[in-house]
Amino acid sequence: MWAAGACCSRQAGEGSATRTPVKTFQAYLPPAHRTYSCIHCRAHLASHDELISKSFQGSQGRAYLFNSVVNVGCGPAEERVLLTGLHAVADIYCECCKTMLGWKYEYAFESSQKYKEGKFIIELAHMVKENGWD
Repeated sequence: MWAAGACCSRQAGEGSATRTPVKTFQAYLPPAHRTYSCIHCRAHLASHDELISKSFQGSQGRAYLFNSVVNVGCGPAEERVLLTGLHAVADIYCECCKTMLGWKYEYAFESSQKYKEGKFIIELAHMVKENGWD
Protein backbone atom coordinates (compact mmCIF):
# COMPACT_ATOMS: atom_id res chain seq x y z
CA MET A 1 0.00 0.00 0.00
CA TRP A 2 1.10 3.52 -0.64
CA ALA A 3 0.40 6.22 1.91
CA ALA A 4 -1.16 9.43 0.70
CA GLY A 5 -2.26 12.78 2.07
CA ALA A 6 -5.43 13.79 3.84
CA CYS A 7 -8.73 12.39 2.73
CA CYS A 8 -10.69 14.19 -0.01
CA SER A 9 -8.61 17.33 0.10
CA ARG A 10 -9.20 20.28 -2.19
CA GLN A 11 -6.59 22.03 -4.30
CA ALA A 12 -6.80 25.54 -5.75
CA GLY A 13 -6.82 25.77 -9.54
CA GLU A 14 -3.86 27.54 -11.14
CA GLY A 15 -4.56 31.24 -11.60
CA SER A 16 -8.30 30.96 -10.95
CA ALA A 17 -10.67 31.36 -8.05
CA THR A 18 -12.30 27.95 -8.65
CA ARG A 19 -11.36 24.90 -6.65
CA THR A 20 -10.93 21.47 -8.17
CA PRO A 21 -11.72 18.47 -5.98
CA VAL A 22 -8.76 16.14 -5.70
CA LYS A 23 -9.33 12.69 -4.29
CA THR A 24 -6.52 11.56 -2.03
CA PHE A 25 -7.04 8.67 0.32
CA GLN A 26 -5.16 7.34 3.32
CA ALA A 27 -4.04 4.26 1.37
CA TYR A 28 -4.04 3.18 -2.25
CA LEU A 29 -4.00 -0.44 -3.33
CA PRO A 30 -1.64 -1.40 -6.18
CA PRO A 31 -3.19 -0.46 -9.55
CA ALA A 32 -2.56 -3.89 -11.07
CA HIS A 33 -4.78 -5.63 -8.50
CA ARG A 34 -8.53 -6.10 -8.60
CA THR A 35 -9.94 -3.92 -5.85
CA TYR A 36 -13.18 -3.10 -4.07
CA SER A 37 -13.90 0.60 -3.54
CA CYS A 38 -16.49 2.70 -1.74
CA ILE A 39 -19.45 3.15 -4.09
CA HIS A 40 -19.97 6.72 -2.86
CA CYS A 41 -16.46 8.25 -3.02
CA ARG A 42 -14.35 5.51 -4.71
CA ALA A 43 -11.85 5.22 -1.84
CA HIS A 44 -10.10 1.86 -2.01
CA LEU A 45 -11.43 -0.56 0.60
CA ALA A 46 -9.92 -4.00 -0.06
CA SER A 47 -7.94 -6.08 -2.50
CA HIS A 48 -9.58 -9.11 -4.07
CA ASP A 49 -6.69 -11.12 -2.58
CA GLU A 50 -8.08 -10.34 0.90
CA LEU A 51 -11.55 -11.76 0.13
CA ILE A 52 -12.40 -14.75 2.34
CA SER A 53 -16.08 -15.38 1.52
CA LYS A 54 -18.96 -14.03 -0.57
CA SER A 55 -21.55 -15.94 1.49
CA PHE A 56 -22.39 -13.42 4.19
CA GLN A 57 -25.50 -11.44 5.01
CA GLY A 58 -25.32 -7.81 6.08
CA SER A 59 -28.07 -5.64 7.49
CA GLN A 60 -28.87 -4.40 3.97
CA GLY A 61 -28.35 -7.56 1.93
CA ARG A 62 -25.40 -9.61 0.71
CA ALA A 63 -21.96 -8.92 2.11
CA TYR A 64 -18.38 -10.13 1.70
CA LEU A 65 -15.94 -11.16 4.43
CA PHE A 66 -12.41 -9.72 4.12
CA ASN A 67 -9.21 -10.51 5.96
CA SER A 68 -8.07 -6.87 5.89
CA VAL A 69 -9.30 -3.49 4.64
CA VAL A 70 -7.93 0.05 4.12
CA ASN A 71 -9.41 3.56 4.43
CA VAL A 72 -11.87 2.29 7.04
CA GLY A 73 -12.65 3.67 10.49
CA CYS A 74 -14.00 1.62 13.36
CA GLY A 75 -16.62 2.47 15.96
CA PRO A 76 -16.88 1.01 19.47
CA ALA A 77 -17.49 -2.73 19.86
CA GLU A 78 -20.87 -3.94 21.03
CA GLU A 79 -22.49 -7.34 21.46
CA ARG A 80 -25.00 -8.32 18.77
CA VAL A 81 -26.93 -11.48 18.06
CA LEU A 82 -26.30 -12.20 14.36
CA LEU A 83 -27.48 -15.09 12.18
CA THR A 84 -24.58 -17.22 13.43
CA GLY A 85 -24.89 -16.37 17.11
CA LEU A 86 -23.61 -13.81 19.61
CA HIS A 87 -20.62 -11.70 18.51
CA ALA A 88 -18.87 -8.55 19.66
CA VAL A 89 -18.72 -6.34 16.56
CA ALA A 90 -17.71 -2.77 15.74
CA ASP A 91 -19.34 -0.83 12.91
CA ILE A 92 -16.92 0.23 10.16
CA TYR A 93 -17.22 3.26 7.94
CA CYS A 94 -15.40 4.82 4.99
CA GLU A 95 -12.77 7.23 6.32
CA CYS A 96 -13.33 9.56 3.37
CA CYS A 97 -17.12 9.96 3.08
CA LYS A 98 -18.11 8.47 6.48
CA THR A 99 -20.60 6.00 4.91
CA MET A 100 -21.33 3.00 7.15
CA LEU A 101 -19.96 -0.04 5.30
CA GLY A 102 -20.45 -3.03 7.60
CA TRP A 103 -18.66 -4.25 10.71
CA LYS A 104 -15.54 -5.83 12.17
CA TYR A 105 -15.78 -9.03 14.18
CA GLU A 106 -13.97 -8.32 17.44
CA TYR A 107 -14.98 -11.47 19.34
CA ALA A 108 -16.99 -14.61 18.62
CA PHE A 109 -18.62 -16.30 21.61
CA GLU A 110 -19.06 -19.66 19.85
CA SER A 111 -15.97 -21.74 19.07
CA SER A 112 -17.17 -22.54 15.52
CA GLN A 113 -17.21 -18.80 14.73
CA LYS A 114 -13.72 -17.92 16.04
CA TYR A 115 -12.31 -17.74 12.48
CA LYS A 116 -14.21 -14.44 12.02
CA GLU A 117 -12.37 -12.60 14.78
CA GLY A 118 -10.45 -9.62 13.39
CA LYS A 119 -12.17 -9.94 9.99
CA PHE A 120 -14.36 -7.39 8.21
CA ILE A 121 -17.82 -7.50 6.63
CA ILE A 122 -18.53 -5.02 3.82
CA GLU A 123 -22.01 -4.93 2.33
CA LEU A 124 -22.26 -5.09 -1.46
CA ALA A 125 -24.60 -2.09 -1.42
CA HIS A 126 -21.62 0.07 -0.40
CA MET A 127 -18.81 -1.12 -2.67
CA VAL A 128 -17.91 -1.36 -6.33
CA LYS A 129 -15.35 -3.52 -8.17
CA GLU A 130 -12.48 -1.70 -9.89
CA ASN A 131 -9.34 -2.58 -11.90
CA GLY A 132 -9.23 -5.64 -14.15
CA TRP A 133 -12.55 -7.41 -13.56
CA ASP A 134 -13.01 -8.37 -17.25
